[in-house]
Amino acid sequence: MIVTSVAAEMLIKESEAKLPPAPVAAPATRAITRGPGIRVVSPEGAVASPFPLRVVFEPRGGAKIDLSSVTMTYLRTPNINLLDRVRGGLSEKGIDLVAAEAPPGEHQVRLTVQDSEGRQTSVLLNLNVVR
Repeated sequence: MIVTSVAAEMLIKESEAKLPPAPVAAPATRAITRGPGIRVVSPEGAVASPFPLRVVFEPRGGAKIDLSSVTMTYLRTPNINLLDRVRGGLSEKGIDLVAAEAPPGEHQVRLTVQDSEGRQTSVLLNLNVVR
């Protein structure tokens, strides 16, 4: 269970959403053993803004999440660093924003997490905002 919460946060600005999308490449695999798990709890499917953004980090094998390694990037040209916008809801347990705001449209965000043993995992969040 994630315990950290913050008020509404502008995750993606309308001007950023108008930028051309960046090409999406598969993340490189760096370790033989599995990196930490990343589970997107919400949003699921199409959502209206503001929406809860809840992501759970699942460390493996006794390792801890390295918060200094977390990156969150809106895949546009140029890419946009979203980490400062979610930092208030970021903890070793994950990300918990009660109300994240984004303009209507399809938005792709890459989230990358590394553990204390240097193992890294990336996921692509596909946000579909319909309002």
